[in-house]
Amino acid sequence: MKLDLAVLTLLAAALVSWLVGQTRPPQHAIGTIGLATVLGDAPEHFRRVTGPEPLVFPDDHGAHPDYRSEWWYFTGNLDDDQGQRMGFQFTLFRFALNQPQGARSAWASEGLWMAHLALSDGRSQSFFQAERFARDGLALAGATAERWWLRDWMVEATEDGWHLYADAGDFALDLHFRLSRALVLQGDAGYSRKGPEAGNASRYYSATRLASSGRVRVGDAWVSVSGLAWLDREWGSNQLSDTLSGWDWFALHLDDGRDLMVYRLRDHEGQASEWSAGALVDSDGTAQILRADDFVTEAIDWWRDPDGHRWPLSWRVQLPDHGLDLLVEPIFEDQLWTRSVRYWEGMMDVTDPASRAPLGRGYLELSGYAESSPSRH
Repeated sequence: MKLDLAVLTLLAAALVSWLVGQTRPPQHAIGTIGLATVLGDAPEHFRRVTGPEPLVFPDDHGAHPDYRSEWWYFTGNLDDDQGQRMGFQFTLFRFALNQPQGARSAWASEGLWMAHLALSDGRSQSFFQAERFARDGLALAGATAERWWLRDWMVEATEDGWHLYADAGDFALDLHFRLSRALVLQGDAGYSRKGPEAGNASRYYSATRLASSGRVRVGDAWVSVSGLAWLDREWGSNQLSDTLSGWDWFALHLDDGRDLMVYRLRDHEGQASEWSAGALVDSDGTAQILRADDFVTEAIDWWRDPDGHRWPLSWRVQLPDHGLDLLVEPIFEDQLWTRSVRYWEGMMDVTDPASRAPLGRGYLELSGYAESSPSRH
């Protein structure tokens, strides 16, 4: 898919119109937009990520308004008291307005914010999703080093991690995350390239293993849960080269204590790009950055959504130099986002391809498949 600034402009215009007083975005106005669509060419007044720079914490947990876009991205696998599986996602996105507002007042906004909240309930194989939008004027949404929020969906820093509370009505999350190993700076000390041109990059760091506990509500019933979560943080402008159409992103917690993240950037022919990358984190927290030729991802089974788009949900992931050969499969198929942005995001099992012995759990994100022509065959 060609990344088009006009699509971002359309999204921004629709959201500005809605934000005047509505509580739910008009689906017919903004359509469904691939995640990759809003990461293309940006106006010149935005800063580009063009090389390594020191990251400073906790300051860099907060927003970076000089860049066009950024996100705070939690995913995780949980078990309830009966050992039943649940997965969750909470994402806060910031999209800067293309033209800064001149007049300054409490109503002035520098950016539009979007939050995604999802729960994958393995007990019923149900996928719950909710989406909200706000502007940063009147502090309706924002991010500091200590707090990330969109209205009453909130992440707050704690002494050893973060606390998330978000209520979508028919489901809710109330989770504590404890940082159990050092942050991983992706790419070159946090400089993550995603194309050949200057600025085809982001600042990118991850908290790869967050001990998670708390409670989840479905309907009226709260259940206690515990498990592991992952946090990804990125920001930049013009991050993704227009030679790319989307990505396949894996975040895996292995039972031997290692954490693996790989993302396969795809060109317009569906082939893996040389800008694909990742990281393998040992149990002691030592991270090794992976390049495209360090791993192989192969789709082995596909699922067709109701609109006819095909999504590769089962994968073989191999790291020959590290002795890893993994089968990554979904707990259930329909974990498809169908709001203003369309992508697949869901909880996965990791097993040995030969013996099917369990090796871990993780999350998979697929972007760009809904923009291809659907097929019924």
